[in-house]
Amino acid sequence: MTSILRQIWLFVRLSRPIFLVGGALVYATGAAIAHYLGIKLDTARYLIGQGLVLCIQLMAQYLNEYFDAAGDRTNTNRTPLSGGSGVLGADGLKPQVALYAAIACMALTASLSTALLTLSDSSILAWAILFLGLLGAISYSAPPLRLVASGYGELIVSVLVAALVPAFAFVLQTGELHVLLAASSMPLIALHLAMLIVLEFPDYAADHNSGKRTLTVRLGWRMAMRIHDFSLGMAVLSLVIALWIGMPTRIAISMAIALPLAAAQIWQLSRIRRGLPPRWRILTIGGVALFILAVYFELIGFVLA
Repeated sequence: MTSILRQIWLFVRLSRPIFLVGGALVYATGAAIAHYLGIKLDTARYLIGQGLVLCIQLMAQYLNEYFDAAGDRTNTNRTPLSGGSGVLGADGLKPQVALYAAIACMALTASLSTALLTLSDSSILAWAILFLGLLGAISYSAPPLRLVASGYGELIVSVLVAALVPAFAFVLQTGELHVLLAASSMPLIALHLAMLIVLEFPDYAADHNSGKRTLTVRLGWRMAMRIHDFSLGMAVLSLVIALWIGMPTRIAISMAIALPLAAAQIWQLSRIRRGLPPRWRILTIGGVALFILAVYFELIGFVLA
């Protein structure tokens, strides 16, 4: 592989494309709910909104990579989905590349926001959600708050991703909120939180030694496992509540297709509790797959309903 192609490939890895897919699916779900309710979708609004979500998500990822670079280099349990991209350092990209990429994403966010201003009837509520999302992304990844290392960031970012992103897509099209947004977001918030906890387990030693106080480090791995299992239980309960407050049955059933994977995740953690060797790659892939599949099935349910 030539030097230029290698640099491009390293930058692609830095961008963590699998997580971008999740963000795109969650955003599309918000628009799909609007379509389900009989709203004719505005393509320009949809694309600008998706661009804003993508830029903010990339900005947060690049900032997180930049500020985590030193700690990530000590991680001996890195998997394809946890422990950072692992591309920043002497044998890869310079850490400044991540910082410059984050700044570029901020500039693109400003440009797309200007484009959104040119569209008539842009809802104040949509701008408020956008501002909260941008503020949350920066606060999660960068000092002085750096919520990712506080023990509180996991729940906050789960609400941002699983609730605010689809709400932004929906409000861009309708100008208002709807109870179906809450119904569809509640299970996803719980699944996203469980996913983040799973992704922190392989990094536990490196985070502890570097002083990164994630939820798993602050509470200890045993308590974090309990919270993970509780979150998956809450996802099931939330799905039942969603049915009660108006989610169509066929959509709830389509989301439930992914739930056997939740049982597999609980079983994986029970093995670790019993002292068996952890299978970090399988565990982390399962956590991400559970969230993405749940979002995908929900999206398809609203599109086809």
